[in-house]
Amino acid sequence: MSEPNGVSRRSLLQLVGLSTVGIAGVGAATGCAPAEPKSGGKGASGGAAGGGEYRGAYPYLPSPQGNYNAVGKPLVGSPNAILAGTPYTDLFLLPSGMYHWKEQTWELFLADSYELDKKTNTYTVKVKSGLKWSDGSALTAKDYVTTFWCHWILNSPLWSYVDKIDAPDDTTFTLRMNQPAMVVERYLLRSNIVASSVYGEYADQAKSLKEAGKDSDSKEVTALNKKLIEFAPKEYVVSGPYNIDYKTINNTQLTMVKNKTGFGADTVKFDKLVIYNGETPTVTPLVLSKDIDYATHGFPVASEKQFESIGYKILRPPTYSGPALFMNFDKAEEFADPKVRQALNFAIDHKQNGTVALGESGVPTKFYTGFSDNLIDIWIEKADQSKFEPYAFDQDKAAKLLEGAGWKKSGSSWKLPNGKPAAYQLLYPSDYADWSAASKDLSEQLTKFGIKITLHGVVSTQQPIDVDKGNFQLALQGWGNSTQPYPYFSFVSALLTHNYPIAKNSGGKGMNFPLAQTVEGFGKVDLQKLIDASGSGIDEAALKKNITKLAQIFNKTLPIIPLFERHGNTPTLNGDRVKQFPTNDDPITQNSLYADNEVALWMLTGKLQPA
Repeated sequence: MSEPNGVSRRSLLQLVGLSTVGIAGVGAATGCAPAEPKSGGKGASGGAAGGGEYRGAYPYLPSPQGNYNAVGKPLVGSPNAILAGTPYTDLFLLPSGMYHWKEQTWELFLADSYELDKKTNTYTVKVKSGLKWSDGSALTAKDYVTTFWCHWILNSPLWSYVDKIDAPDDTTFTLRMNQPAMVVERYLLRSNIVASSVYGEYADQAKSLKEAGKDSDSKEVTALNKKLIEFAPKEYVVSGPYNIDYKTINNTQLTMVKNKTGFGADTVKFDKLVIYNGETPTVTPLVLSKDIDYATHGFPVASEKQFESIGYKILRPPTYSGPALFMNFDKAEEFADPKVRQALNFAIDHKQNGTVALGESGVPTKFYTGFSDNLIDIWIEKADQSKFEPYAFDQDKAAKLLEGAGWKKSGSSWKLPNGKPAAYQLLYPSDYADWSAASKDLSEQLTKFGIKITLHGVVSTQQPIDVDKGNFQLALQGWGNSTQPYPYFSFVSALLTHNYPIAKNSGGKGMNFPLAQTVEGFGKVDLQKLIDASGSGIDEAALKKNITKLAQIFNKTLPIIPLFERHGNTPTLNGDRVKQFPTNDDPITQNSLYADNEVALWMLTGKLQPA
């Protein structure tokens, strides 16, 4: 499984199915014929052959569905960029820097430095001089202005904190906040910068509309949003050490080659990157034939053991996320009662679900706060941690909650308060092997409990779009956030990404969960304001207080139901085309698998070398 672009699993987005490949489904995958490599067999393209070749895998969108509109990455953006959400985007469309999660430090690329003036709430980024885009234009601070005005068009939550952006000269970009917010640093430094030569006219229109008092609900901004999302450039204008060799793109693979004028072109050690297309069932046989050096997919346990038996090492980096059950509050109004959602959570054996999907890499959630258990000790005090309901598997408690909500058991099946049988269709991404297994197990568990679940699989490139348009009753999408180290981003993922504030980018309301709620013990709450508060300020104590409050509300209301937390089970092949990948004890592997990716970071710093 690969992570969608940015704000959902493999996504923010996000963002971007279900096959029968599960724990026992390896035979189906290994029976697929691997794509024929276009350049040399195993070992034929190591360090001695033209500077080295690296082979990776990630699902991408070839034309006509895919395009070269990478605006807004990795935090928001157009849904159909060909390499959206992949670690490889950072190799051609660079951010200011990438983050070392364990050391909590930045590795800067496009930026020479950044600084926060606390008195004026202003960040200043000094952009490296002499940088060039692949179309020959200069990369300057103006491109930063363009990038973040495009974020405004795309309804980026960043703009909840922005007062003004400016480029006083070619190497200086400033962002003044309307309130101090720790998360702005992440938006600022991690966003992939785009070229004014491509997106400048959109940025100019956005600035004019905002200065005229137009907001995201106005017809003018809505039209500009639609226009930007549908924009399809003929190719990428890149800043990094690689670009796509466009004539190589087909349904099974593409090649990335050196962009000799790009930043880092003299640092990266590989002349060519071959990226194979496909989700887990397609990629598994390519790993087994050793045609792939590294893959981030969610492989079944049996496949993982086969990989190890032929020489692969398995990395287990955290992903700070996992699959969650989403409910459509428009199409199934009975879920509006939080007792029903709590009952569903008690009715699910989460440990079984995670084990079926990913073995030891599928870890049941303990706290149900809306963000990763791996971050709990950082943001929530020990005294408060005991206050969270752990939702231990208890179907008797689930039954009592449903009865309290007016449901009745008739034989082995539950009926709604209106007398209709409790039966739902579960929409899942059919080409995610781990989520496929999780969906099948979930449907069997709930059906046995008395809530009939039928499965409907749709490929991962389409499924989140269907979710955003509201074309589902129940669906699997991501919880937590695989791309950002702050709980704020996980709350955005849980409550906004596939809900009406951001789902409108795809023309729908998503799950349509109201952000104005009345919550036991908290009264009337505005979840949008609480999300903003969870990322506002630079006072750590105040942030912890705000994050704890929203986590407690999430725990009580369960707007989505996390199934388990995923760790990677990533095969790496040393000594063939790549000399040595990071190991599990290297601090770099504490980076989230789908953000500040260890391989992309090692490649950009020259540490990843040909064999």
